[in-house]
Amino acid sequence: MLLHDFLTNAAALLPKKCVLADNGRRTSYEQLQRMANSFALSLLHHGLKKGDRVGIYLENSLESVVSIFGTLIAGGVFVVINPQVKRKKLSYILDDCTIRFLVCQSKSVESLSEICNPDQCHLFVVGPQDSFHRSAAVGHKTITTISFRQASDPHNGATPPPPKTISIDLASLTYTSGSTGQPKGVMLTHLNMVTAADSITTYLENRSDDIILNYLPLSFDYGLYQVLMAIRFGGTVVLKKAFVYPYSAIETIVKEKITGLPLVPAMASLLLDLKNLRSYDLSSVRYITNTGQALAPSLSRGLRNAFPGASLYSMYGLTECKRVSYLPPEQIDIRPQSVGIAIPNTEVWLMDENGNRIDKPGITGELVIRGAHVMKGYWNKPQETQQVLKKGRYQDEKVLLSGDYFTMDSEGYLYFVARKDDIIKSGGERISPKEIEDVLYSLPGVSEAAVIGVPDKILGNSLRAFVVLGQGINRSAGEILQHCAKNLERSRVPGHIEIRTSLPKSQNGKISKRELYLETGKSED
Repeated sequence: MLLHDFLTNAAALLPKKCVLADNGRRTSYEQLQRMANSFALSLLHHGLKKGDRVGIYLENSLESVVSIFGTLIAGGVFVVINPQVKRKKLSYILDDCTIRFLVCQSKSVESLSEICNPDQCHLFVVGPQDSFHRSAAVGHKTITTISFRQASDPHNGATPPPPKTISIDLASLTYTSGSTGQPKGVMLTHLNMVTAADSITTYLENRSDDIILNYLPLSFDYGLYQVLMAIRFGGTVVLKKAFVYPYSAIETIVKEKITGLPLVPAMASLLLDLKNLRSYDLSSVRYITNTGQALAPSLSRGLRNAFPGASLYSMYGLTECKRVSYLPPEQIDIRPQSVGIAIPNTEVWLMDENGNRIDKPGITGELVIRGAHVMKGYWNKPQETQQVLKKGRYQDEKVLLSGDYFTMDSEGYLYFVARKDDIIKSGGERISPKEIEDVLYSLPGVSEAAVIGVPDKILGNSLRAFVVLGQGINRSAGEILQHCAKNLERSRVPGHIEIRTSLPKSQNGKISKRELYLETGKSED
């Protein structure tokens, strides 16, 4: 199966059913299929060749979803780019994977024209026809602009173009942070993405009456898969642009009878800060998922109290393979610190520093992943690819080294210890910041916590903790430090506690330790 077969199959079975609700619009499977077919034909008409990269530089919207599936149908590779990305990074991505076509808003045409190569890139522009010119000046050259509305006219998409791809061809590039500072393009094939979607929908027990509320950006694989998976099982996605007004989210849950609620901890914290949350009827929510960063125990308890009929899934994943593990909801009280067991159709194990498989429970090692969802590699980065894709036990097989340290119990449940890069060397010891963060989160009232190492002439690195308190909670740095001293070895007690109103976040909603490092003057060489 190819990734765009999800849409073809669902449109054939459920042509009139709503697949997408966004910005007051409701789109049926049949309409989405026709728009995607039309866009695919337009791409081919303007010269797309199999494997060409199509950039999607839009906020969450119907146009984004049409662009994704139209690109796949035409035989191209889609690259969803967060519209909040800064100019330097955007320029790097466009050049790195040689974007041939870029879908953008009319307001972005002028700025994009300055950084796009007019000899290789066409702009498909979302917006009224009179809001942009047919061509945009770039010095003495011009860059071609095409109306996305005309290119995706459903009246032109009754018949799709002939198939051009097979399952081992690339479907997408997802750019993620690189160790050198430059983003890395994760190459995922149709087989990779179909495998991941099938596995996740299996353990979530998704069904065609599921309605998913998605605030997560489609440039973030967690957000992207909400759409892909819903179309896989014939469900509906309520697609939102940004999680800004928590009350609006609650009202949407009630109005749309949402059954699936994907969250990151920052979103969960904002929801639980609402004073009258329990006064709303949230009984439609069947499951809640969390990934990207572990939920603090207080957030986990709060979500289960606010959504008593929902199953809570804690998960762990990597862009390089989408998902690795999940914790069955019935295990959350038994193993609250675990990120679960391997997802269906996946094998995981731990490896020591010599590359040997660890068979004993409770020993820390690097997590290794084996499965058909493991990426093909990093675009244009053979050396970085070789560092994480290693020869497996079978001929011509590659396995993925996660770069994360875990322990595993006797029943195969995984416990995150730290990222390799996060380990802090202090006073001759190797210290996991998560160990300290878990203690901070155990103090009632702490809603967010992060620990980093700050250069120190004596210790090498001293420990600095950043803490955000819940609404209406008053605690001093001294109280927090005393709590740490009671629950941690002396070498793991932070040398400094800083209380803040918020912590910097990445575009995906995770706490950005990189920003904290930069703020404290620590370089990331």
